[in-house]
Amino acid sequence: MGELSMKRKAERDKKLEDSKKLLHWWSAWHREQATEALAKYPDLAELFRAFKNLQHTRPVQVLGLASSIDWSMIDYDTKLTVVHECNSAITRYREKHSLEPIDDGVGAPGKPETPFRQLKTLLFPPNGAPTGAQPGLSKPHRSSKE
Repeated sequence: MGELSMKRKAERDKKLEDSKKLLHWWSAWHREQATEALAKYPDLAELFRAFKNLQHTRPVQVLGLASSIDWSMIDYDTKLTVVHECNSAITRYREKHSLEPIDDGVGAPGKPETPFRQLKTLLFPPNGAPTGAQPGLSKPHRSSKE
């Protein structure tokens, strides 16, 4: 093996090792985020349990659990963690059953939204105030004539 090809192999090996480290750190960070979310909002425990046991739950059950939560009281970062946990669980389930890992149903006219997209809509409603906003707390500006 020539010196150039050995150098390239070493660079590929280093890049692969760096990618493994990043994936490990990223996974640890997400586990930490989920743990913090559950500590901060215990009401999420049942929903997270449903995510971990998707093989035993129906989409309507997961959406029912999600609908029972007052998302206006949950901070944005925690909502992102919930979406990530749901996405990861669905992907694992689909791969285990030899399905495409991601099938978001976009562009399927006449078909209902996927449960994942329905969950996202619960957490982040379209065309409305961001969840967590408290309407009416801002004070109207007074004109100088008052």
